[in-house]
Amino acid sequence: MIRKKVIAGNWKMNKTAADGVALTKDIVAEIGRETGVDVVVCPPFTALESVAHVLEGQAIKLGAQNMHPEKNGAYTGEVSAEMLRTLYVTHVILGHSERRAYFAETDAFINKKVLSALANQLKPILCVGETLAERESGTTLAVVQRQVEGGLQGVTPEQLTSVIIAYEPVWAIGTGKVATTEQAQEVHAYIRDLLTKLYGAALAQKVRILYGGSMKPSNAVELLAQKDIDGGLIGGAALEARSFVELVKAAGAAK
Repeated sequence: MIRKKVIAGNWKMNKTAADGVALTKDIVAEIGRETGVDVVVCPPFTALESVAHVLEGQAIKLGAQNMHPEKNGAYTGEVSAEMLRTLYVTHVILGHSERRAYFAETDAFINKKVLSALANQLKPILCVGETLAERESGTTLAVVQRQVEGGLQGVTPEQLTSVIIAYEPVWAIGTGKVATTEQAQEVHAYIRDLLTKLYGAALAQKVRILYGGSMKPSNAVELLAQKDIDGGLIGGAALEARSFVELVKAAGAAK
């Protein structure tokens, strides 16, 4: 099964609207027409509209970093799926480890967001992964199973292929530590097996599973060569056009 690779850039709380426009223009100049890889950029909310204008007519997709599950209401500081859709957003990162850790987001709350995103024709990038303590205690696979099953509760077989899963070993985010290729592939294969149990082999083979732990040009080729690693959710390396473009090219060359 050939799955189209995905490289998604999570800018986190970086880049003003003007900075975001400059970065996006540099990326577009290099790979704006790239169709062999699904490329997504995820600026902060304040830069979404400005970046959307730069991406008009390009193959690169626009993603948001979060959303609230409700359609509207008294949720100060929050943004709904419908609001994102009006800005031509197509993807949304949900359940990122930073949201889980700093904002106490639970699997149940993240699941509400996943269902709301799908109901509004947004593609969720559902993040799962273990902390250092969980890895050291040998509970990695149990944690990942709980998060995958919790996040996908109520997702129908028809909706599943619109979901992208990102495995992010929390201990490897922004630390410069990277899971070994074998560690990453082991968890990706485990997630695919889980999806097979939940939805059957044919659908499980269609779901893209991204690696989200400090992927950069120097380690991307080896990671992307693994049979169950279908791309990357990129943090630091997405803030600089050259490194992000190199990752997209590495994904395009991966077999």
